[in-house]
Amino acid sequence: MNADQPPSGRLIKAPEHFLDPAGVATVFQQAKQGRRDFIRSAFAAAAGATASAAMAQGNPVPSEGGDPNILVPSEYATGLGQAVASGDGYGMPSQFERNVRRRQSPGLTQTAQASVSFAPLQSLFGIVTPSGLHFERHHQGWWDMDPAKHRFMINGLVNKPMVFTMDEIMRLPSVSRFHFIECGANTAVEWGNVAVPTVQYTHGMVSCSEFTGVPLITLLQLAGADLKKGKFVLAEGNDGSSMTRTIPMSLILSGEVLVAYGQNGEMLRPENGYPLRLVVPGVQGVSWVKYLRRVEVGDMPYATKDEAVHYMDLMPDGTHRQYTNIQECKSVVTTPSGGQVLLDKGYYNITGLAWSGRGKVRQVDVSVDGGRNWRRARLENPVMSKSLTRFNIDWVWDGKPAIIQSRATDETGYVQPTYQQLRKVRGTRSIYHNNAIQSWLVQESGEVKNVQLS
Repeated sequence: MNADQPPSGRLIKAPEHFLDPAGVATVFQQAKQGRRDFIRSAFAAAAGATASAAMAQGNPVPSEGGDPNILVPSEYATGLGQAVASGDGYGMPSQFERNVRRRQSPGLTQTAQASVSFAPLQSLFGIVTPSGLHFERHHQGWWDMDPAKHRFMINGLVNKPMVFTMDEIMRLPSVSRFHFIECGANTAVEWGNVAVPTVQYTHGMVSCSEFTGVPLITLLQLAGADLKKGKFVLAEGNDGSSMTRTIPMSLILSGEVLVAYGQNGEMLRPENGYPLRLVVPGVQGVSWVKYLRRVEVGDMPYATKDEAVHYMDLMPDGTHRQYTNIQECKSVVTTPSGGQVLLDKGYYNITGLAWSGRGKVRQVDVSVDGGRNWRRARLENPVMSKSLTRFNIDWVWDGKPAIIQSRATDETGYVQPTYQQLRKVRGTRSIYHNNAIQSWLVQESGEVKNVQLS
């Protein structure tokens, strides 16, 4: 938050960028030792500075003569504004929102190309993630590929192997659908204990967009794919990470899987796979292969490097659970959330997001006393299958400590688990597929912290 930016919604926003390069190096060093002291102290210092600046400014008190912001004509009303379509012609956010951006997690990866940037969930409204704030996960960096040279191939158990240009794909009948995409490692750092302070870093590897493209089943049918022998397909990307993933044919036959070129009404952004990516609704993001160049039809799973070594679940008995693709029902309160500060007692709107890889969210319940009592939240329209769903609920804070949680239930009847319930099945050594209930502690001071209940 900028020092010249007032509080928003009767709360102070969480500090955004609280580590410099030297601090990041310290985090790397401590992470190797299993410590997080520095990141916690750095965040506490940043939060204190932000709160002091905002409280010092506060809301201007009108003079006896009235509020000058109403009575005195502003520069906006007395001057000439900027030219239409100025700059480079592509609209940009307000300068007062320049801190709302995706950010890398300090200490997560050793190289910037094989890394993650997190979406600022705490600053977003509704369910659609702006394309420029959509989270990223790359294994070899991103590319801005020439669409005129890009080719998409289909081979394997097909009658006629085919190669498509972008022009040929975009001439086919298209569909547009809203879907969430979540990295399988979203909330990974919280498996053992509280690790990061804000919702951007705990849950920011999820986003939701309107994707436009051609159903993969349409392209397979054009190639004469053997849909009886072909039980799986291998999706392959065109970047240097050699990203390859097995997709069950059952998902493709549903018509949901898209070969997509559009996102939120425009072409995909380079960071999100331009000019072509796979969209696999409800399935972990690694299967949404970016820079898609090939699909091969086969009769068994391919056990590629990112399926036989990574993206597996280590179970308590030492076995590895493979091909756990579906993202189970999950939710998180985004306001109030970690790092924010409530300015005073009284009314607040608790809001957040819920999603399920198995279909629609049926209900979300919210607790302000650590799960002892629950109230049903309002699900805001639209509520769509395998899409983010926004929820809201009214809350009057009495100034006493409160623990805010949300618990989602999807249309299959699956209920989001507590950490105790999840760890009973999965232990604490997992990396992927953490969908436990998130807890935010509101202290008497109004400060909100990330906590876990035993």
